[in-house]
Amino acid sequence: MRIPRYELHCHLDGSVRPSTVADLARQQGIVLDRPVEELVVAPADCGSLTAFLTYIDVPLQVLQIPDALTRAARELVEEWHADGVVYGEVRFAPQLHGHRGMTLDEAVQAVAAGLTQGSAATGVNTGLLLCCLRHQTPDESLAVAETARRHCGLVAGLDLAGDETLYRAEPHRAAFDLARAAGLPCTVHAGEAAGAGSMWEAIDVLGAQRIGHGVRCTTDTALLDRLRTDKIALEMCPTSNVQTGAVASLDDHPANALLGAGLPVTISTDARTTSATTLQRELDSLSQGAGWATAHEALAQENAAQAAFNHHAG
Repeated sequence: MRIPRYELHCHLDGSVRPSTVADLARQQGIVLDRPVEELVVAPADCGSLTAFLTYIDVPLQVLQIPDALTRAARELVEEWHADGVVYGEVRFAPQLHGHRGMTLDEAVQAVAAGLTQGSAATGVNTGLLLCCLRHQTPDESLAVAETARRHCGLVAGLDLAGDETLYRAEPHRAAFDLARAAGLPCTVHAGEAAGAGSMWEAIDVLGAQRIGHGVRCTTDTALLDRLRTDKIALEMCPTSNVQTGAVASLDDHPANALLGAGLPVTISTDARTTSATTLQRELDSLSQGAGWATAHEALAQENAAQAAFNHHAG
């Protein structure tokens, strides 16, 4: 019997079905200059996070109207259901969807509607996270956090995403203080493109209860102790970590060693379309490359269930 699965780290704009991107582009009169797969699926070795992120440009272009966001969210829940996921969290940056005039509130409501439709059809429980972005201003992040607070019933938490090597987390502190004061838990992308210092900053400055990726924590024993003691879950995404160059190969991925060392490791896809992956594929690759067995998967799923931000997980 398959172990119930929990996915905590999945970006909506990186998980739109290629056929849906093509369909939405056609409906909106957006001309794609190449086959859709070439535009939305990243190569196995992008070399950097910056290169990886260019593959969400076209999905973002077609997700500028509420109906498109609702459809993308609903279809993601269907993908989760097919993948054996009983609880999934999706994250997106509503401030990136206003090019045609959609407000932050409208974007959140559109995604939440799609999640509700998907849940009703499949029985999958969901959580919605809003992303602040490192390269944006503190005021822009505050607006996102305030939107999250306004929609506390729909939004399960706040995230910080973006280029860790160029932009620090500290300027976004006020947004994360506001979210936590409203009872919203926080996760922060860190330890992916930048080192262990970015993880300390995420925990001590922004109050992160989970870390997105966190693959660069292995050399800092004090950090490992902190993660273990405070049960700060690591949202690890093996295929994506190799694509962006955060990890050299699947065989080198630290998930196995960290899980064995008692850290709350969880496994997610990051971006199902950009990485052409599913949770099943991630787990298969870990069993082949890192020797994962059923016991490893069971432990990772237990960690994810405990770290879920929505109290109705699974």
